Amino acid sequence: MDWPLFAIFLAACCAAASTGVLFRPGEWYARLEKPVWTPPNRLFPVAWGILYVLLAFAAARVAGREGAALPLALWAVQIALNTLWTPVFFGLHRMRAALVVISCLLVASIALAASLRAVDPIACYAVLPYVGWIAYATALNASVLRRNAQPR
Repeated sequence: MDWPLFAIFLAACCAAASTGVLFRPGEWYARLEKPVWTPPNRLFPVAWGILYVLLAFAAARVAGREGAALPLALWAVQIALNTLWTPVFFGLHRMRAALVVISCLLVASIALAASLRAVDPIACYAVLPYVGWIAYATALNASVLRRNAQPR
């Protein structure tokens, strides 16, 4: 693995993570009705830290390899969608729009895992926890939206 590339991909993940610092859940989120299977707020930074390291690891493993163009393009799409979700949900309080974003993110992350499998199975396995977390987060977003219906 190329460690300078890992650092670059990790920096992209840190940029995505910065939206969590800029757009915190806050009072608005605290007042929402949430399902009992909502994790505690303190779990999110830990989970995301691990997932971002795994994402950077997977990208660095395939970068420069034959057939890596599609996985790296999908990696870029998913990190862009990942970065967009937090300001849409926590910043704009647009749960319906956020559900569209995270649904696209789920599709992109599944496509990423599938494309990585052909290039490097280890990289694929590294992103599977991320795919699972995004699926869980999509269900959570949908459940919170359903419980707190918005007029738009």
